[in-house]
Amino acid sequence: MAAAVAVAAAAAVRTRILQVSSKVNSTWYPASSFSSSVPTVKLFIDGKFVESKSDKWIDIHNPATNEVIGHVPLATKAEMDTAVASCKRAFPAWADTSVLSRQQILLRYQQLIKENLKEIAKLITLEQGKTLADAEGDVFRGLQVVEHACSVTSLLLGETMPSITKDMDLYSYRLPLGVCAGIAPFNFPAMIPLWMFPMAIVCGNTFLLKPSERVPGASMLLAKLFQDSGAPDGTLNIIHGQHEAVNFICDHPDIKAISFVGSNQAGEYIFERGSRHGKRVQANMGAKNHGVVMPDANKENTLNQLVGAAFGAAGQRCMALSTAILVGEAKKWLPELVERAKNLRVNAGDQPGADLGPLITPQAKERVCNLIDSGTKEGASILLDGRKIKVKGYENGNFVGPTIISNVKPTMTCYKEEIFGPVLVVLETDTLDEAIKIVNDNPYGNGTAIFTTNGATARKYSHLVDVGQVGVNVPIPVPLPMFSFTGSRSSFRGDTNFYGKQKREKN
Repeated sequence: MAAAVAVAAAAAVRTRILQVSSKVNSTWYPASSFSSSVPTVKLFIDGKFVESKSDKWIDIHNPATNEVIGHVPLATKAEMDTAVASCKRAFPAWADTSVLSRQQILLRYQQLIKENLKEIAKLITLEQGKTLADAEGDVFRGLQVVEHACSVTSLLLGETMPSITKDMDLYSYRLPLGVCAGIAPFNFPAMIPLWMFPMAIVCGNTFLLKPSERVPGASMLLAKLFQDSGAPDGTLNIIHGQHEAVNFICDHPDIKAISFVGSNQAGEYIFERGSRHGKRVQANMGAKNHGVVMPDANKENTLNQLVGAAFGAAGQRCMALSTAILVGEAKKWLPELVERAKNLRVNAGDQPGADLGPLITPQAKERVCNLIDSGTKEGASILLDGRKIKVKGYENGNFVGPTIISNVKPTMTCYKEEIFGPVLVVLETDTLDEAIKIVNDNPYGNGTAIFTTNGATARKYSHLVDVGQVGVNVPIPVPLPMFSFTGSRSSFRGDTNFYGKQKREKN
């Protein structure tokens, strides 16, 4: 019976692949020479979707079934060189293109993204596993950056001071850097590429994108839509790869700037290697985001926000609220928090009513489960255990259910490590000052939140906590694109943050 269910699920996956790819993606995601039912992903070079000549390919899996749904190439050195040469060749004419003409392309682009938002979301759910609602949110948050890029006419305003001395005026202009590159992670297949290339390109640069090899589909469709918006050939090129592609980007002399989002290990490496080669590098990395719950907080709203922020997107986001600090009498809310988490529905991302989907790979699931195990070994208590969850029809999926670990101490592995899964670790303190010390002693500085109805408490926390982004009764304080994404300390390396135009310009 179980085998029959698995076969049925696999057949349903193939049907969904064909439905999505035949509708909008046949240009870049065609039928494969590997298998009549498994497509291959192309490169996007000089305005064309081209088959790679690589002899090294990676399987793309549906995380809900672990069925192979595609093959992605590790681009050859020659192919990567060709992509950079295309960017370099396109740069002079694009930099000289009027700001208004560039703006018009971005205005058309944001409209095409809106029209194709649901199709992009379907691809994200298929390759990455998140629910369709989360996938649509992924695209929407990226779209906000594109819309912000459309305000380029004000973003590129320079500075002036008349009569700096007799008969002399001073002018400062914002100029494009040249060829920029982006290295994107698996967890936000649309949002993070859209953080990167639209802002860079509208400022007059050209861009080389390396999406995650696990989830290339959204980036390829976004490239097709960008081309349809009227972007000249060579302004955007896409390669696929792993370590060799990263080293290529860090080392190539024609690449002037790099944007990266991902793990600390990779981010530190890219920042060091890219900077050593004279590049401007921004690296947004890991996090351990704390939510401090005061006893005067609105209990109903706070518990609902904790559950959504901790377990949404299966916890696979750098801004997940993965740590709760319950202060004083708020400790008594823990049983109700557990009950709310129990009610979350775990399923394949495209299934109706799913609240969270699978993790990206079996290895990610194993790592998360091992970190949960470490909590029990080091003296913590598992109040809600999602390690053994089974999803009917998707028994081979990478599912971990919502998990809550209490009695956690800052010395424990489950606290120190970024878990990157649907796991909430809970600490308890008697005072706000103790909570602030815990947050500031943690090396990460991406985001934090305080839940309180007391304005003085909120102000004190916001001023004393050493974290880049602070939410007051806002569990995930990600700023809108007109403000910089301001992760700090071990969560960020570089001199300019995401969204800002300074990254892709020189004065």
